[in-house]
Amino acid sequence: MRIEEIRDILKAEVLAGEDLMDRSVAAAGGADLMNDVLAAASEGAVLLTGLTTEKVLRTAKITGVVVIVFVRGKRPKKAVIELADAYQMPLLLTDCSLFVASGRLYMNGLRGLDGSW
Repeated sequence: MRIEEIRDILKAEVLAGEDLMDRSVAAAGGADLMNDVLAAASEGAVLLTGLTTEKVLRTAKITGVVVIVFVRGKRPKKAVIELADAYQMPLLLTDCSLFVASGRLYMNGLRGLDGSW
């Protein structure tokens, strides 16, 4: 699935990386604890989270996440968006809850990090 498809499915606003919407995403995961992301995230994944700190971007960069979706309409501060631009990390913002966003992506064919159906 491409990032632009995720944007459309979640009716998300692009906060950073408008020119990177054609990147492919292999799987999805959701977490607010970055230790969980470090333990489970995989290269090419989308991370759905309600945490809007710079730590999220640093963790995503380390794990190879290709796009971050902030859920529940939680808008990050300008410094986070600027860091995303520096990392060339697309950021999306959706009003969906983590549960609903995950479900919508799953129903449209994106699988979890373990590949499960």
